[in-house]
Amino acid sequence: METPDETLALAAASGDRSAFAQLLARHYDRVFGLCWRLTGSRADAEDLTQDICAALPGKLHSFRAEARFSTWLYRVAVNAAHDRRRRAATHARAALGWGEWEVNRQAAMAEAEDAQDWLVAAMTRLPPELRDTVALTLGEDLTQAEAAAILGLSEGTIAWRMAEVKKHLRKQAAEEARI
Repeated sequence: METPDETLALAAASGDRSAFAQLLARHYDRVFGLCWRLTGSRADAEDLTQDICAALPGKLHSFRAEARFSTWLYRVAVNAAHDRRRRAATHARAALGWGEWEVNRQAAMAEAEDAQDWLVAAMTRLPPELRDTVALTLGEDLTQAEAAAILGLSEGTIAWRMAEVKKHLRKQAAEEARI
């Protein structure tokens, strides 16, 4: 019989390296998938996932087993993505005056985004809160109730956000059809 995640998490928080290794083995791919959907970039998702895994031993002390471990871990990942977005926005503002190097860097980033398929590109143009919601409900196949618990929102807000996502995607498709 497989040891429950919650038991492993509590053991890992107490310093059990084997329990921590088992948790990583079970959840690494799911965390990476969520990070990819949250960032829209494989490279950013790899970096973010590694950051989360590196910080996880220290964060496990805050796991209280009041919810499933996977729900808690998704919350950790969403928070890490938000922190990364804030840092990236700060760096972008600081870099505005850096001249040709910044112009070239931004052009390279735009080319990389254009190379992705339509849905991934459409997802990256969604507001962060809508992207987070879609990544959890569709990408991770969570219920609206589970996504609401992770994001600290009501189920009704999640349903509203999903309706907004549909509006955004329809509008983007219509705009691209006119071009």
